[in-house]
Amino acid sequence: MKAKATALAQAEARMRVSIGGLDDRIRLFGQLDANLDALEHATGAQLHVQGDEIVLTGERSAVGAASSALRRMLASASSGRELTVEDVGHALAGEQSEAASIAEPLTVTRKGRPVRPRSAGQRDFVGAVAKHTLTFGIGPAGTGKTFLAVVLALEALRAGKVQRIILSRPAVEAGENLGFLPGDLQEKVDPYLRPLFDALAEVMDPQAVQRAVERGQVEVAPLAYMRGRTLSDSFIVLDEAQNTSDEQMQMFLTRIGSGSRMVVCGDDTQIDLPNPSSSGLLHAEELFTDAPDIAVVRLTEADVVRHPLIRTIIARYARRLR
Repeated sequence: MKAKATALAQAEARMRVSIGGLDDRIRLFGQLDANLDALEHATGAQLHVQGDEIVLTGERSAVGAASSALRRMLASASSGRELTVEDVGHALAGEQSEAASIAEPLTVTRKGRPVRPRSAGQRDFVGAVAKHTLTFGIGPAGTGKTFLAVVLALEALRAGKVQRIILSRPAVEAGENLGFLPGDLQEKVDPYLRPLFDALAEVMDPQAVQRAVERGQVEVAPLAYMRGRTLSDSFIVLDEAQNTSDEQMQMFLTRIGSGSRMVVCGDDTQIDLPNPSSSGLLHAEELFTDAPDIAVVRLTEADVVRHPLIRTIIARYARRLR
């Protein structure tokens, strides 16, 4: 019994991290301590603020992981960055968001949060879009590829580089045949295109989005409605491209006109087609890797920024499917 108690005591650890030099603790803690909560949940360590210190307690391995991540977060917050729960995931992965810390913000969200690449993969993606007419961004959920594509499209529109933004995605859940659904066209497609509107709403207020749609500066439409069109002077984004067929992908890619830029985003681990191997995104990756003026950027679990738990979820599902 005594030996067991001794072993238990040895397994427990307590560590202190000074935050005395940090002028604004909200940058580190997050709103309502969201960042500290995320760090606790991800590691299993307990964090308590005592004066100018954060006290970490728990199993030795948990405290070690949490303290290492906390020190990385503290370094970023001390440089003036306002951290989010996404940064907690990067800190736990051993990344100090080097790419993010040196990158200029692409824009600012409606809540005032600067938007910048938060991982090496995101930095590559943003750089590829800037340099190529056509960019494929392929990676798991939560890597921010669609959001970044929408942000880049908005910045291109604001800078006068394009005259309009076109956002599209396949409505594979309805078999691309929306005619049987009740309501007008907008009512039919809204549920399928809502994620694209959500991305817009992160950086534009709803009234501004509505005005841009009415002026024709922003068009959000299902993939099936792209057929037969020539899209010139436009920034075109296709989301959920893993659910396109070969024919649909070819149709979409050949819509690009003069003065346009196109970004195709997809997650090849979430193909909803009856035959996943027939995905047009998979075939396009094979066809266009190393093609001139076309970039194929692969994002991975290391680029997940939506929430630290998503990395764990992706890893567990991938392990089960092997």
